[in-house]
Amino acid sequence: MSGPKLLAGIKVLDLSRVLAGPWSGQLLADYGADVIKVERPDVGDDTRAWGPPWWGDVAERMSAYYVSANRGKRSIAIDIATAEGAAMVRQLAAEADVLLENYKVGQLARYGLDYAALSAHNPGLVYCSVTGYGQSGPMAGAAGYDFAIQATGGLMSLTGEKEGTPGSQPQKAGLAVADLFTGLYATTAILAALVERNRTGLGHHIDAGLLDVQVAMLANQASNFLVGGVVPQRMGNAHLNVVPYQVFPTKDGHIVLAVGNDGQFARFCQLAGDAALAQDARYATNTDRLNHRDSLIPVLAGWMLQRTTLEWVALLEPNAVPCAPILKVPEVFEHPQVVARGMQTSLRSEDDRVMPLVANPMRFDGQRAMADQAPPSLDQHGDALREALAQGGGWPSRGETGRLR
Repeated sequence: MSGPKLLAGIKVLDLSRVLAGPWSGQLLADYGADVIKVERPDVGDDTRAWGPPWWGDVAERMSAYYVSANRGKRSIAIDIATAEGAAMVRQLAAEADVLLENYKVGQLARYGLDYAALSAHNPGLVYCSVTGYGQSGPMAGAAGYDFAIQATGGLMSLTGEKEGTPGSQPQKAGLAVADLFTGLYATTAILAALVERNRTGLGHHIDAGLLDVQVAMLANQASNFLVGGVVPQRMGNAHLNVVPYQVFPTKDGHIVLAVGNDGQFARFCQLAGDAALAQDARYATNTDRLNHRDSLIPVLAGWMLQRTTLEWVALLEPNAVPCAPILKVPEVFEHPQVVARGMQTSLRSEDDRVMPLVANPMRFDGQRAMADQAPPSLDQHGDALREALAQGGGWPSRGETGRLR
């Protein structure tokens, strides 16, 4: 696989583990950066053990979780708590363009691996620290986990069935969204810092806190509160500001109906066989529909039960009424649009086995940007990297340390 290498020549030292930092490192690798991942000896990144499911044989197996966030990287096992290990990281950092880390605040300073120490020898270094609560404030030293951040940052108060529904309670999202969004925000900040460095020659210390990101992710819900004093509540699959915009049962399952404007609502009513409903003063505009949600939704729910999910999709989608079936993950990868876009892909491991992966979604001039190296086994490139560093050279090139097929 050969895509555009927009960050060719950029050197990234990835000291992060689990998801937010590694996700950023993988994106940078997809865009062409040379990423060296520093891992703990013997155990490596925590997520290597987060299985089953596993990929690979027993001796070199890695969890599917680890596979999802670490392609395109070279792996070296270094104990940074030793003088020798810390010196090796400093040697790599001296020529790195970017350093990613997610240690507790102040921990890397013990080993002389903090931003102040490293930037003194490499002023152009873009140093990105990913933590749960940021580098300052009363909780700066606390460990931050995605689940806790979703709770503290308000997301769980918005997610789940409406209060009073039997068995309802706040819910987390089905993915580690605070981690993933932090990885994305961190990547955009790193790229911005690299652009600015081209003008000044100086790097930056980027402070990426999961809680900050989660608060920013509240988006329109936060704005509803700050502007209008509206305290968002759990609404299940309904929308606070738009009606009808929710899940409805159908004759054989469920469907998402996402009517975003009055014209779409009028078309929906006409297609459903009751065009007059869209002219009813209670429902003519979105504001009207919001104010009369309780009387409108039962009517629409009755309509939706008259057809199967696929029948509704076939009726509404060609007529620009937004709707969608709710697919399970296996069905997602069978969806013709997902297949056509090539979102399921694979790379070959060092021993020539096929590793299935989800592709990077970004394309440049029609070409997908994605690293062509499979996620590495622990310390896969360690011996070659250590040898190159011991010879007094700078950042070892990929050619010096081998390249996955």
